Amino acid sequence: MSVFIIRRLIQASLVVFLMSLIVFFGVNVVGDPVYMLISPDADQAEIQATIARLGLDRPIHEQYLLFLDGAWRGDLGNSFVFGEPALRLILHHMPATLELAFTALAMAIVIGIPLGLYAGLYPDQAVSKGIMAGSILGFSLPTFWVGLMFIMLFAVVLGWLPSTGRGDTATFLGIESSLFTLDGLSHILLPALNLALLKISLAIRLTRAGVREAMGQDYVKFARAKGISTKRIILVHVMKNIMIPVVTVMGLEFGALVAFSVVTESIFAWPGMGKLLIDAILQLDRPIVVAYLMIIVLFFVVINLLVDIVYSILDPRVRLQDQGA
Repeated sequence: MSVFIIRRLIQASLVVFLMSLIVFFGVNVVGDPVYMLISPDADQAEIQATIARLGLDRPIHEQYLLFLDGAWRGDLGNSFVFGEPALRLILHHMPATLELAFTALAMAIVIGIPLGLYAGLYPDQAVSKGIMAGSILGFSLPTFWVGLMFIMLFAVVLGWLPSTGRGDTATFLGIESSLFTLDGLSHILLPALNLALLKISLAIRLTRAGVREAMGQDYVKFARAKGISTKRIILVHVMKNIMIPVVTVMGLEFGALVAFSVVTESIFAWPGMGKLLIDAILQLDRPIVVAYLMIIVLFFVVINLLVDIVYSILDPRVRLQDQGA
């Protein structure tokens, strides 16, 4: 077990290092932030002073080495625009993004799994075919277009829900969230649903495929032969077996919800990391862009590392296959 974990840690460290190279050099060769920060009437002396203050007068490889040295100490640089540590700014906006992602994931599970279960149990019914057609739409429709349609319908035409902002927040057990107030819930409903549509479709298709496969297995036939009720077969036998892959995939998809919430946060003016990233890109605030991308990389690496470790604990064959490879 220790060899397996050490090997995975080395692989994860290598991935983070390579991504830091790609992210840093990719971001720092695009545009010139100096002219976004100074007055158009600034003379050459002011321009050179700004370049030196930002550390942009050094060769790119020296900037990268300084970045690595700071990252090792938890310092991902200071924002060009705000003059504050980029990591602090991102962590300040992270709770709003995590709140949105958790809500979207909960919607995907609560809506997607029951619909997928129904479609798997009754595949020939018109309702099931409608559910599967809807899942295809969920995969196909662009997130930004759906978000705009939600705003037009529920906020502008019907006036049921607010279209922008996070709403009022409250603190419960030391956690501040908009989920603890009615105003906050009304604000999060549209952006969370918009973000969850793709994951709902994924949950529907995964659950349906699992149910269709499980219903033909011998253990289901044996349970029916014993006279066990259909309800018990579904809830105890079928659901128990299909939930492992569904929950695993949905858990990994949580990282995607965090990473790809940028569009949703921009459309609904949600004050999370995604909106901060868009603002930083428009202002060429390189430290915030680099810090955000590195945090997302770490997020994905840690999730995949934890999944590998848990799988190796639950199934020793994973470790044996890894050693054989």
